[in-house]
Amino acid sequence: MTQSKNITNIVVTGASGQLGSELRLLLENKDQYQCFFLDRKQLPLDQTLLIQDILGMYEPDLIIHAAAYTQVDQAEADIAQAYAVNQLASEEIAQYCRLHDVRLIALSTDYVFDGSGDMPLTEASPVGPLNVYGKSKLAAEEAIQKWWPESIIIRTSWVYSIFGNNFVKTMFRLMQSRAELSVVNDQFGSPTSARDLAGMIVSDIVEAESWRPGVYHYANEGIISWYDFAVAIQEMLQLPCKVQGIPSEAYPTAAARPKFTALDKSKIINTFAIQIPFWKDSLRC
Repeated sequence: MTQSKNITNIVVTGASGQLGSELRLLLENKDQYQCFFLDRKQLPLDQTLLIQDILGMYEPDLIIHAAAYTQVDQAEADIAQAYAVNQLASEEIAQYCRLHDVRLIALSTDYVFDGSGDMPLTEASPVGPLNVYGKSKLAAEEAIQKWWPESIIIRTSWVYSIFGNNFVKTMFRLMQSRAELSVVNDQFGSPTSARDLAGMIVSDIVEAESWRPGVYHYANEGIISWYDFAVAIQEMLQLPCKVQGIPSEAYPTAAARPKFTALDKSKIINTFAIQIPFWKDSLRC
């Protein structure tokens, strides 16, 4: 792949998700691109044999693969579906990109790590997912890197947006109806504004025509617990709901969660010469 390759046609998968919806807002009115936003109806990722033919209908120069199976607890019982949507679909997309010399930006997750450390994780940190979701996303990364090493993979964490289902919207809904909430205070990471992430992808990679293949980390600056995040939401909304911190053991879930997945963003900051907003500043926006 050459640096001079022009991008005209863009396909975004996961069009109805958080990042996909934010990408639509940024891209759909840009005259220099013909953009196609595909949701699960237009591109059924679990029907892997159809994926390459469907992509061929749009003749993309760039695919932003934002779709995924993200139901972390449900994945523990729905293993085949999680791997079909996350790993096998990503493999088909990467193979299509290799065959047709298409640029690929694929989104991944902090859940590829086991969370056993206490220092921000770099792209070279050892992986070791604790749950099916994380394992299927790591398998997706490996498939993409095998079939199309010219791709850009962006790991992110704790994504929220005005679109879709996420922690911020859940807290807002619960805080309006409950006098008290319990939130785990021993899992640490960094929230990510989907709007910030979409903006970086569009302005600093796509429009800048800055293509540097590899794995990168992106999240808003700052390291907090889910409890800290909930308290900040409560304070911002000025709701009377009391937020109580609890250990993970007091809130058992089907899927194990890593305890510390704060991402080191030095590589993406230095490679693309970007600035990343502090998490609380983005939350207020």
